[in-house]
Amino acid sequence: MSITHLVEYRSLSVAFGTKEVVHSIDFYIDAGETFALVGESGSGKTVSAQALLRLLDGRHIQYPHGEVLFEGKDILRMKDAQVQRLRGSSIGMIFQEPLTSLNPLHTIEKQLAESLFLHQGLAQNAAKQVIIQWLERVGLRDPQKRLGAYPHQLSGGERQRVMIALALLNNPRLLIADEPTTALDVTVQERILHLLKALQKDMGIAILFITHDLELVRRMADRVAVMKDGFIVETNATAALFAQPQEPYTRALISATVHEQTPDADPSAPIVASVSDLKVYFPIKSGVFRKTVGSVKAVDCISLNLYRGQTVGVVGESGSGKSTLGKALLKLEKSTAGTISIGGTEIQSLSEKNMRPLRRSIQIIFQDPYGSLSPRMTIEEIVGEGLIIHRIGTKADRQARVMAALKEVGMAEPDFLPRYPHEFSGGQRQRIALARSLVLEPEILVLDEPTSSLDRSIQFQVISFLKDLQKRRGLSYLFISHDLRIVRNLCHYLLIMKEGVVVEAGAAGKIIEHPHHPYTQELLRTAFANVPVAATP
Repeated sequence: MSITHLVEYRSLSVAFGTKEVVHSIDFYIDAGETFALVGESGSGKTVSAQALLRLLDGRHIQYPHGEVLFEGKDILRMKDAQVQRLRGSSIGMIFQEPLTSLNPLHTIEKQLAESLFLHQGLAQNAAKQVIIQWLERVGLRDPQKRLGAYPHQLSGGERQRVMIALALLNNPRLLIADEPTTALDVTVQERILHLLKALQKDMGIAILFITHDLELVRRMADRVAVMKDGFIVETNATAALFAQPQEPYTRALISATVHEQTPDADPSAPIVASVSDLKVYFPIKSGVFRKTVGSVKAVDCISLNLYRGQTVGVVGESGSGKSTLGKALLKLEKSTAGTISIGGTEIQSLSEKNMRPLRRSIQIIFQDPYGSLSPRMTIEEIVGEGLIIHRIGTKADRQARVMAALKEVGMAEPDFLPRYPHEFSGGQRQRIALARSLVLEPEILVLDEPTSSLDRSIQFQVISFLKDLQKRRGLSYLFISHDLRIVRNLCHYLLIMKEGVVVEAGAAGKIIEHPHHPYTQELLRTAFANVPVAATP
Protein backbone atom coordinates (compact mmCIF):
# COMPACT_ATOMS: atom_id res chain seq x y z
CA MET A 1 0.00 0.00 0.00
CA SER A 2 1.32 3.38 -0.99
CA ILE A 3 1.49 5.97 1.82
CA THR A 4 0.62 9.44 0.55
CA HIS A 5 0.70 11.39 3.82
CA LEU A 6 2.34 10.89 7.22
CA VAL A 7 -0.98 11.57 8.95
CA GLU A 8 -4.45 11.53 7.44
CA TYR A 9 -7.81 12.13 9.06
CA ARG A 10 -10.71 10.71 7.06
CA SER A 11 -14.22 11.79 8.08
CA LEU A 12 -13.39 11.44 11.77
CA SER A 13 -16.16 11.95 14.31
CA VAL A 14 -15.66 11.93 18.08
CA ALA A 15 -18.39 11.56 20.68
CA PHE A 16 -18.58 11.70 24.47
CA GLY A 17 -21.40 9.32 25.30
CA THR A 18 -24.23 10.27 22.97
CA LYS A 19 -22.95 13.79 22.28
CA GLU A 20 -20.85 14.21 19.15
CA VAL A 21 -18.18 16.90 19.65
CA VAL A 22 -16.15 16.49 16.43
CA HIS A 23 -18.00 16.08 13.16
CA SER A 24 -16.53 14.28 10.13
CA ILE A 25 -13.27 16.22 9.90
CA ASP A 26 -10.72 15.70 7.12
CA PHE A 27 -7.11 16.87 6.95
CA TYR A 28 -3.63 15.52 6.34
CA ILE A 29 -0.07 16.25 7.49
CA ASP A 30 3.00 15.55 5.39
CA ALA A 31 6.46 14.71 6.72
CA GLY A 32 8.44 17.83 7.57
CA GLU A 33 5.52 20.29 7.60
CA THR A 34 3.77 22.19 10.36
CA PHE A 35 0.00 21.93 10.28
CA ALA A 36 -1.94 24.20 12.66
CA LEU A 37 -5.35 23.54 14.20
CA VAL A 38 -6.89 26.87 15.23
CA GLY A 39 -10.16 27.74 16.89
CA GLU A 40 -11.81 28.98 20.04
CA SER A 41 -11.55 27.13 23.32
CA GLY A 42 -13.88 24.13 23.20
CA SER A 43 -13.92 23.93 19.39
CA GLY A 44 -12.54 20.36 19.39
CA LYS A 45 -8.87 20.99 18.56
CA THR A 46 -7.33 19.01 21.41
CA VAL A 47 -9.85 16.16 21.25
CA SER A 48 -9.11 15.75 17.54
CA ALA A 49 -5.35 15.67 18.12
CA GLN A 50 -5.58 13.22 21.02
CA ALA A 51 -7.24 10.69 18.71
CA LEU A 52 -3.77 10.19 17.21
CA LEU A 53 -2.62 8.62 20.47
CA ARG A 54 -6.00 7.41 21.77
CA LEU A 55 -5.33 9.19 25.04
CA LEU A 56 -8.96 9.55 26.11
CA ASP A 57 -10.58 6.74 28.08
CA GLY A 58 -12.36 4.36 25.70
CA ARG A 59 -15.15 3.83 28.25
CA HIS A 60 -16.30 7.42 27.77
CA ILE A 61 -15.28 8.32 24.23
CA GLN A 62 -16.36 6.83 20.93
CA TYR A 63 -15.35 7.30 17.32
CA PRO A 64 -18.67 6.73 15.48
CA HIS A 65 -17.01 6.76 12.08
CA GLY A 66 -13.86 7.75 10.27
CA GLU A 67 -10.16 6.86 10.33
CA VAL A 68 -6.95 8.32 11.75
CA LEU A 69 -4.03 7.04 9.68
CA PHE A 70 -0.39 7.27 10.77
CA GLU A 71 2.02 6.05 8.10
CA GLY A 72 -0.93 4.33 6.43
CA LYS A 73 -2.15 2.43 9.52
CA ASP A 74 -5.43 3.22 11.25
CA ILE A 75 -4.64 4.05 14.87
CA LEU A 76 -8.26 3.67 15.93
CA ARG A 77 -8.15 -0.02 15.05
CA MET A 78 -4.74 -0.82 16.52
CA LYS A 79 -4.34 -2.93 19.63
CA ASP A 80 -3.50 -1.09 22.85
CA ALA A 81 0.06 -2.46 22.88
CA GLN A 82 0.68 -1.12 19.38
CA VAL A 83 -0.53 2.35 20.32
CA GLN A 84 1.60 2.34 23.48
CA ARG A 85 4.70 1.72 21.38
CA LEU A 86 3.89 4.79 19.29
CA ARG A 87 3.45 7.06 22.30
CA GLY A 88 6.64 8.90 23.13
CA SER A 89 8.64 7.27 20.33
CA SER A 90 7.15 7.74 16.85
CA ILE A 91 4.67 10.34 18.12
CA GLY A 92 5.51 12.81 20.89
CA MET A 93 3.11 15.21 22.55
CA ILE A 94 3.51 18.46 24.42
CA PHE A 95 0.49 18.95 26.66
CA GLN A 96 -1.16 22.26 27.48
CA GLU A 97 -1.01 21.92 31.28
CA PRO A 98 2.38 20.56 32.36
CA LEU A 99 1.61 20.41 36.09
CA THR A 100 -1.10 17.82 35.52
CA SER A 101 0.93 15.97 32.86
CA LEU A 102 4.06 15.42 34.96
CA ASN A 103 4.05 12.92 37.83
CA PRO A 104 4.15 14.89 41.12
CA LEU A 105 5.85 11.99 42.93
CA HIS A 106 8.84 11.63 40.58
CA THR A 107 11.81 13.89 40.00
CA ILE A 108 12.41 15.48 36.61
CA GLU A 109 15.35 13.14 35.97
CA LYS A 110 13.33 10.02 36.76
CA GLN A 111 10.46 10.99 34.47
CA LEU A 112 12.69 11.74 31.50
CA ALA A 113 14.92 8.71 32.14
CA GLU A 114 11.87 6.42 32.16
CA SER A 115 11.01 7.42 28.60
CA LEU A 116 14.59 6.82 27.43
CA PHE A 117 14.67 3.42 29.10
CA LEU A 118 11.31 2.30 27.66
CA HIS A 119 12.00 3.37 24.09
CA GLN A 120 15.79 3.22 23.77
CA GLY A 121 16.89 0.95 26.63
CA LEU A 122 19.37 3.53 27.96
CA ALA A 123 20.95 2.93 31.35
CA GLN A 124 20.84 5.61 34.03
CA ASN A 125 24.25 7.22 33.35
CA ALA A 126 23.76 7.38 29.59
CA ALA A 127 20.21 8.68 30.04
CA LYS A 128 21.41 11.44 32.38
CA GLN A 129 23.68 12.95 29.75
CA VAL A 130 20.92 12.92 27.13
CA ILE A 131 18.50 14.51 29.60
CA ILE A 132 20.91 17.34 30.47
CA GLN A 133 21.52 18.03 26.76
CA TRP A 134 17.81 18.28 26.03
CA LEU A 135 17.05 20.45 29.06
CA GLU A 136 19.80 22.81 27.89
CA ARG A 137 18.33 22.87 24.36
CA VAL A 138 14.89 23.88 25.63
CA GLY A 139 16.35 26.68 27.75
CA LEU A 140 16.04 25.36 31.32
CA ARG A 141 18.48 27.21 33.56
CA ASP A 142 21.02 25.11 35.48
CA PRO A 143 19.66 21.76 34.25
CA GLN A 144 22.20 19.79 36.30
CA LYS A 145 20.77 21.30 39.49
CA ARG A 146 17.15 20.75 38.41
CA LEU A 147 17.39 16.99 37.83
CA GLY A 148 16.38 16.22 41.42
CA ALA A 149 13.53 18.75 41.46
CA TYR A 150 9.87 17.77 41.53
CA PRO A 151 7.32 19.45 39.19
CA HIS A 152 5.83 21.65 41.94
CA GLN A 153 9.28 23.11 42.60
CA LEU A 154 9.48 24.57 39.09
CA SER A 155 7.67 27.58 37.67
CA GLY A 156 4.94 27.13 35.07
CA GLY A 157 7.29 27.98 32.21
CA GLU A 158 10.01 25.68 33.54
CA ARG A 159 7.54 22.80 33.75
CA GLN A 160 6.49 23.45 30.15
CA ARG A 161 10.12 23.27 29.03
CA VAL A 162 10.51 19.93 30.79
CA MET A 163 7.39 18.70 28.94
CA ILE A 164 8.87 19.80 25.61
CA ALA A 165 12.12 17.96 26.37
CA LEU A 166 10.14 14.85 27.33
CA ALA A 167 8.25 14.94 24.03
CA LEU A 168 11.41 15.29 21.94
CA LEU A 169 13.78 12.90 23.77
CA ASN A 170 13.17 9.96 21.43
CA ASN A 171 13.27 11.92 18.17
CA PRO A 172 9.65 11.33 17.08
CA ARG A 173 8.49 11.56 13.46
CA LEU A 174 5.42 13.52 14.53
CA LEU A 175 5.15 16.04 17.34
CA ILE A 176 1.72 17.06 18.63
CA ALA A 177 2.22 20.47 20.19
CA ASP A 178 -0.88 21.48 22.19
CA GLU A 179 -0.29 25.13 23.12
CA PRO A 180 3.46 24.40 23.55
CA THR A 181 4.49 27.95 24.42
CA THR A 182 1.47 29.06 26.46
CA ALA A 183 3.39 29.31 29.75
CA LEU A 184 6.62 30.69 28.30
CA ASP A 185 7.83 34.26 28.26
CA VAL A 186 8.45 35.79 24.84
CA THR A 187 12.22 35.32 24.75
CA VAL A 188 12.04 31.62 25.66
CA GLN A 189 9.05 31.21 23.34
CA GLU A 190 11.21 32.48 20.51
CA ARG A 191 13.98 30.00 21.33
CA ILE A 192 11.51 27.09 21.52
CA LEU A 193 9.96 27.97 18.16
CA HIS A 194 13.41 28.20 16.59
CA LEU A 195 14.27 24.84 18.15
CA LEU A 196 11.15 23.19 16.71
CA LYS A 197 11.92 24.60 13.27
CA ALA A 198 15.53 23.41 13.52
CA LEU A 199 14.34 19.89 14.37
CA GLN A 200 12.10 19.90 11.33
CA LYS A 201 14.99 20.92 9.11
CA ASP A 202 17.41 18.36 10.55
CA MET A 203 15.09 15.38 10.99
CA GLY A 204 12.10 15.92 8.75
CA ILE A 205 9.82 15.92 11.79
CA ALA A 206 6.18 16.91 11.28
CA ILE A 207 4.31 19.08 13.77
CA LEU A 208 0.61 19.23 14.55
CA PHE A 209 0.46 22.67 16.13
CA ILE A 210 -2.59 23.45 18.29
CA THR A 211 -2.84 27.05 19.40
CA HIS A 212 -5.08 30.04 19.91
CA ASP A 213 -2.26 32.48 19.07
CA LEU A 214 -2.72 33.47 15.45
CA GLU A 215 0.59 35.33 15.39
CA LEU A 216 2.36 32.05 16.14
CA VAL A 217 0.34 30.32 13.43
CA ARG A 218 1.31 33.00 10.92
CA ARG A 219 4.97 32.55 11.78
CA MET A 220 5.14 28.78 12.31
CA ALA A 221 2.64 26.91 10.16
CA ASP A 222 2.74 25.82 6.53
CA ARG A 223 -0.99 25.10 6.42
CA VAL A 224 -3.92 25.88 8.74
CA ALA A 225 -7.31 24.34 9.54
CA VAL A 226 -9.82 26.50 11.41
CA MET A 227 -12.24 24.67 13.75
CA LYS A 228 -15.55 25.85 15.14
CA ASP A 229 -18.01 23.78 17.19
CA GLY A 230 -16.35 20.54 16.13
CA PHE A 231 -16.32 21.30 12.40
CA ILE A 232 -13.39 22.33 10.20
CA VAL A 233 -14.73 25.45 8.52
CA GLU A 234 -11.68 26.38 6.44
CA THR A 235 -8.32 24.88 5.44
CA ASN A 236 -5.64 26.60 3.41
CA ALA A 237 -1.97 27.46 3.12
CA THR A 238 -1.06 29.89 5.90
CA ALA A 239 -0.20 32.88 3.71
CA ALA A 240 -3.36 32.46 1.62
CA LEU A 241 -5.61 32.05 4.66
CA PHE A 242 -4.34 35.22 6.34
CA ALA A 243 -4.39 37.19 3.10
CA GLN A 244 -7.86 36.11 1.98
CA PRO A 245 -9.90 34.29 4.65
CA GLN A 246 -13.05 32.85 3.12
CA GLU A 247 -15.26 32.24 6.15
CA PRO A 248 -16.72 34.95 8.43
CA TYR A 249 -15.49 33.05 11.50
CA THR A 250 -11.92 32.99 10.19
CA ARG A 251 -12.09 36.71 9.47
CA ALA A 252 -13.37 37.33 13.01
CA LEU A 253 -10.45 35.39 14.54
CA ILE A 254 -7.87 37.24 12.45
CA SER A 255 -9.37 40.63 13.24
CA ALA A 256 -9.41 39.97 17.01
CA THR A 257 -6.66 42.35 18.01
CA VAL A 258 -6.00 45.17 20.45
CA HIS A 259 -6.21 48.72 19.10
CA GLU A 260 -6.17 50.70 22.33
CA GLN A 261 -3.20 52.55 23.76
CA THR A 262 -1.53 52.00 27.13
CA PRO A 263 -3.68 53.56 29.90
CA ASP A 264 -2.28 56.61 31.67
CA ALA A 265 -0.95 56.15 35.22
CA ASP A 266 -2.38 58.30 38.02
CA PRO A 267 0.02 58.41 41.00
CA SER A 268 -2.46 60.62 42.93
CA ALA A 269 -4.94 57.72 43.31
CA PRO A 270 -5.26 56.15 46.79
CA ILE A 271 -2.79 53.36 47.58
CA VAL A 272 -4.61 50.10 48.38
CA ALA A 273 -1.55 47.89 48.87
CA SER A 274 2.15 48.51 49.25
CA VAL A 275 5.25 46.35 49.35
CA SER A 276 8.57 47.57 50.73
CA ASP A 277 11.96 45.83 50.38
CA LEU A 278 10.30 42.42 50.09
CA LYS A 279 12.54 39.35 50.13
CA VAL A 280 11.48 35.75 49.57
CA TYR A 281 14.39 33.30 49.89
CA PHE A 282 14.11 29.54 49.61
CA PRO A 283 16.73 27.48 51.48
CA ILE A 284 18.96 25.02 49.63
CA LYS A 285 19.47 21.92 51.77
CA SER A 286 22.11 19.24 51.33
CA GLY A 287 23.53 16.19 53.05
CA VAL A 288 22.01 13.46 55.20
CA PHE A 289 20.88 15.95 57.85
CA ARG A 290 19.49 18.37 55.24
CA LYS A 291 21.53 21.33 56.42
CA THR A 292 20.94 24.68 54.77
CA VAL A 293 23.93 25.41 52.52
CA GLY A 294 22.55 28.40 50.61
CA SER A 295 19.37 30.04 49.35
CA VAL A 296 17.51 30.79 46.15
CA LYS A 297 16.63 34.50 46.05
CA ALA A 298 13.24 34.22 44.34
CA VAL A 299 12.32 37.81 45.25
CA ASP A 300 15.05 40.22 46.32
CA CYS A 301 14.35 43.71 47.73
CA ILE A 302 11.25 44.58 45.70
CA SER A 303 9.02 47.57 46.45
CA LEU A 304 5.78 48.61 44.75
CA ASN A 305 2.53 50.49 45.28
CA LEU A 306 -0.85 49.30 44.03
CA TYR A 307 -3.26 52.18 43.34
CA ARG A 308 -7.04 52.04 43.44
CA GLY A 309 -8.53 51.41 40.00
CA GLN A 310 -5.14 50.80 38.35
CA THR A 311 -3.04 47.86 37.25
CA VAL A 312 0.58 47.02 37.97
CA GLY A 313 1.98 44.60 35.40
CA VAL A 314 4.79 42.22 36.40
CA VAL A 315 6.79 40.95 33.43
CA GLY A 316 9.85 38.74 33.20
CA GLU A 317 11.23 35.37 32.25
CA SER A 318 9.78 32.18 33.64
CA GLY A 319 11.43 31.63 37.03
CA SER A 320 12.16 35.33 37.52
CA GLY A 321 10.02 35.49 40.69
CA LYS A 322 6.78 36.97 39.28
CA SER A 323 4.41 34.37 40.71
CA THR A 324 6.31 34.26 44.03
CA LEU A 325 5.81 38.01 44.37
CA GLY A 326 2.08 37.62 43.76
CA LYS A 327 1.74 34.78 46.27
CA ALA A 328 3.71 36.72 48.89
CA LEU A 329 1.29 39.64 48.51
CA LEU A 330 -1.52 37.29 49.58
CA LYS A 331 0.61 35.68 52.28
CA LEU A 332 0.43 32.38 50.41
CA GLU A 333 4.23 32.39 50.30
CA LYS A 334 6.18 33.22 53.45
CA SER A 335 8.41 36.24 53.02
CA THR A 336 11.93 36.40 54.44
CA ALA A 337 12.04 40.16 55.03
CA GLY A 338 10.25 43.39 54.13
CA THR A 339 6.73 44.68 54.74
CA ILE A 340 3.37 44.17 53.01
CA SER A 341 0.39 46.42 53.77
CA ILE A 342 -3.16 45.96 52.46
CA GLY A 343 -5.64 48.74 53.07
CA GLY A 344 -3.28 50.22 55.63
CA THR A 345 -2.98 46.95 57.57
CA GLU A 346 0.47 45.37 57.82
CA ILE A 347 -0.19 41.67 57.22
CA GLN A 348 3.16 40.05 57.99
CA SER A 349 2.37 39.53 61.66
CA LEU A 350 -1.30 38.59 61.24
CA SER A 351 -2.44 35.12 62.26
CA GLU A 352 -4.39 33.03 59.76
CA LYS A 353 -7.59 33.76 61.71
CA ASN A 354 -7.03 37.52 61.52
CA MET A 355 -5.93 37.28 57.89
CA ARG A 356 -9.08 35.47 56.74
CA PRO A 357 -11.41 38.54 56.60
CA LEU A 358 -8.88 40.27 54.35
CA ARG A 359 -8.85 37.37 51.91
CA ARG A 360 -12.29 38.29 50.63
CA SER A 361 -10.94 41.64 49.45
CA ILE A 362 -7.83 40.23 47.76
CA GLN A 363 -8.20 37.25 45.46
CA ILE A 364 -5.89 35.37 43.09
CA ILE A 365 -6.36 33.64 39.76
CA PHE A 366 -3.67 31.01 39.30
CA GLN A 367 -1.74 30.23 36.13
CA ASP A 368 -2.82 26.59 35.89
CA PRO A 369 -6.63 26.43 36.09
CA TYR A 370 -6.79 22.63 36.11
CA GLY A 371 -4.36 22.39 39.04
CA SER A 372 -6.24 25.03 41.05
CA LEU A 373 -9.79 23.68 40.59
CA SER A 374 -10.85 20.74 42.73
CA PRO A 375 -11.55 17.71 40.50
CA ARG A 376 -14.13 16.44 43.04
CA MET A 377 -16.31 19.56 43.03
CA THR A 378 -18.85 20.69 40.46
CA ILE A 379 -18.55 24.09 38.83
CA GLU A 380 -21.41 25.41 40.98
CA GLU A 381 -19.63 24.23 44.14
CA ILE A 382 -16.25 25.66 43.04
CA VAL A 383 -17.58 29.14 42.26
CA GLY A 384 -19.81 29.24 45.34
CA GLU A 385 -17.32 27.85 47.86
CA GLY A 386 -15.95 31.26 48.85
CA LEU A 387 -19.45 32.55 49.56
CA ILE A 388 -20.00 29.69 52.00
CA ILE A 389 -16.62 30.17 53.70
CA HIS A 390 -17.28 33.88 54.21
CA ARG A 391 -20.95 33.22 55.17
CA ILE A 392 -22.36 35.47 52.49
CA GLY A 393 -26.12 35.41 51.78
CA THR A 394 -28.72 32.70 51.82
CA LYS A 395 -28.58 29.62 49.61
CA ALA A 396 -30.76 31.37 47.02
CA ASP A 397 -28.55 34.49 47.16
CA ARG A 398 -25.44 32.37 46.64
CA GLN A 399 -26.95 30.59 43.65
CA ALA A 400 -27.85 33.94 42.09
CA ARG A 401 -24.33 35.28 42.69
CA VAL A 402 -22.76 32.15 41.18
CA MET A 403 -24.88 32.44 38.03
CA ALA A 404 -24.12 36.17 37.75
CA ALA A 405 -20.35 35.56 38.05
CA LEU A 406 -20.45 32.75 35.46
CA LYS A 407 -22.51 34.93 33.13
CA GLU A 408 -19.92 37.70 33.35
CA VAL A 409 -17.21 35.34 32.07
CA GLY A 410 -19.39 33.69 29.42
CA MET A 411 -20.01 30.38 31.23
CA ALA A 412 -23.68 30.71 32.24
CA GLU A 413 -25.15 27.66 30.50
CA PRO A 414 -27.36 25.87 33.08
CA ASP A 415 -25.96 22.45 32.16
CA PHE A 416 -22.45 23.66 33.14
CA LEU A 417 -23.29 23.86 36.85
CA PRO A 418 -23.31 20.11 37.69
CA ARG A 419 -20.24 19.34 35.56
CA TYR A 420 -16.66 18.86 36.76
CA PRO A 421 -13.44 20.66 35.67
CA HIS A 422 -12.15 17.78 33.52
CA GLU A 423 -15.25 18.13 31.32
CA PHE A 424 -14.16 21.58 30.12
CA SER A 425 -11.39 22.84 27.86
CA GLY A 426 -8.38 24.73 29.24
CA GLY A 427 -9.85 28.09 28.29
CA GLN A 428 -13.19 27.28 29.86
CA ARG A 429 -11.48 26.22 33.10
CA GLN A 430 -9.66 29.55 33.23
CA ARG A 431 -12.95 31.41 32.93
CA ILE A 432 -14.37 29.30 35.78
CA ALA A 433 -11.35 30.27 37.91
CA LEU A 434 -12.01 33.92 37.09
CA ALA A 435 -15.66 33.58 38.13
CA ARG A 436 -14.61 31.96 41.42
CA SER A 437 -12.59 35.06 42.30
CA LEU A 438 -15.09 37.65 41.08
CA VAL A 439 -18.05 36.18 42.98
CA LEU A 440 -16.60 37.57 46.23
CA GLU A 441 -16.44 41.11 44.78
CA PRO A 442 -12.80 41.71 45.82
CA GLU A 443 -10.99 45.05 45.81
CA ILE A 444 -7.67 43.59 44.65
CA LEU A 445 -7.06 40.80 42.13
CA VAL A 446 -3.72 39.08 41.65
CA LEU A 447 -3.89 37.73 38.10
CA ASP A 448 -1.19 35.14 37.45
CA GLU A 449 -1.21 34.57 33.66
CA PRO A 450 -5.05 34.71 33.62
CA THR A 451 -5.35 34.63 29.82
CA SER A 452 -2.50 32.26 28.96
CA SER A 453 -4.79 29.34 28.08
CA LEU A 454 -7.47 31.39 26.27
CA ASP A 455 -7.76 31.80 22.53
CA ARG A 456 -7.06 35.29 21.25
CA SER A 457 -10.67 36.36 20.71
CA ILE A 458 -11.64 35.23 24.24
CA GLN A 459 -8.47 36.85 25.65
CA PHE A 460 -9.59 40.24 24.42
CA GLN A 461 -13.11 39.66 25.70
CA VAL A 462 -11.69 38.86 29.15
CA ILE A 463 -9.32 41.85 29.07
CA SER A 464 -12.15 44.16 27.99
CA PHE A 465 -14.24 42.70 30.80
CA LEU A 466 -11.42 43.23 33.34
CA LYS A 467 -11.01 46.84 32.21
CA ASP A 468 -14.75 47.49 32.41
CA LEU A 469 -14.89 45.80 35.83
CA GLN A 470 -11.98 47.91 37.02
CA LYS A 471 -13.71 51.06 35.86
CA ARG A 472 -17.07 50.16 37.46
CA ARG A 473 -15.78 48.82 40.78
CA GLY A 474 -12.46 50.65 41.17
CA LEU A 475 -10.61 47.32 41.30
CA SER A 476 -6.82 47.14 41.53
CA TYR A 477 -4.90 44.43 39.67
CA LEU A 478 -1.46 42.93 40.03
CA PHE A 479 -1.21 41.44 36.54
CA ILE A 480 1.49 38.80 36.02
CA SER A 481 2.02 37.95 32.38
CA HIS A 482 4.51 37.26 29.62
CA ASP A 483 2.13 38.54 26.91
CA LEU A 484 3.29 42.10 26.35
CA ARG A 485 0.47 42.86 23.92
CA ILE A 486 -2.03 42.37 26.72
CA VAL A 487 0.23 44.09 29.27
CA ARG A 488 0.44 47.14 27.00
CA ASN A 489 -3.34 47.26 26.73
CA LEU A 490 -4.20 46.78 30.41
CA CYS A 491 -1.40 48.00 32.68
CA HIS A 492 -0.79 51.48 34.10
CA TYR A 493 2.56 50.57 35.68
CA LEU A 494 5.20 47.96 34.90
CA LEU A 495 7.77 46.01 36.91
CA ILE A 496 10.32 44.21 34.75
CA MET A 497 11.81 41.30 36.73
CA LYS A 498 14.90 39.23 36.06
CA GLU A 499 16.33 36.62 38.45
CA GLY A 500 14.36 37.90 41.42
CA VAL A 501 15.11 41.61 41.12
CA VAL A 502 13.38 44.52 39.39
CA VAL A 503 15.55 45.82 36.55
CA GLU A 504 13.13 48.54 35.43
CA ALA A 505 9.94 50.05 36.87
CA GLY A 506 7.62 52.96 36.16
CA ALA A 507 4.65 54.08 34.10
CA ALA A 508 3.85 51.44 31.47
CA GLY A 509 3.62 53.91 28.58
CA LYS A 510 7.06 55.37 29.26
CA ILE A 511 8.75 51.96 29.62
CA ILE A 512 7.17 50.57 26.45
CA GLU A 513 8.01 53.66 24.40
CA HIS A 514 11.48 54.28 25.88
CA PRO A 515 12.90 51.17 27.61
CA HIS A 516 16.29 51.73 29.26
CA HIS A 517 17.48 48.33 30.45
CA PRO A 518 18.84 45.95 27.76
CA TYR A 519 16.65 43.13 29.07
CA THR A 520 13.50 45.26 28.72
CA GLN A 521 14.56 46.21 25.22
CA GLU A 522 15.01 42.54 24.31
CA LEU A 523 11.57 41.61 25.69
CA LEU A 524 9.84 44.36 23.74
CA ARG A 525 11.74 43.64 20.52
CA THR A 526 10.82 39.96 20.67
CA ALA A 527 7.18 40.54 21.68
CA PHE A 528 6.36 43.00 18.92
CA ALA A 529 8.41 41.46 16.12
CA ASN A 530 6.21 40.09 13.36
CA VAL A 531 8.49 37.92 11.28
CA PRO A 532 8.35 34.24 10.31
CA VAL A 533 10.26 31.84 12.52
CA ALA A 534 13.25 30.36 10.73
CA ALA A 535 15.30 27.38 11.77
CA THR A 536 18.42 28.17 13.77
CA PRO A 537 21.46 28.01 11.44
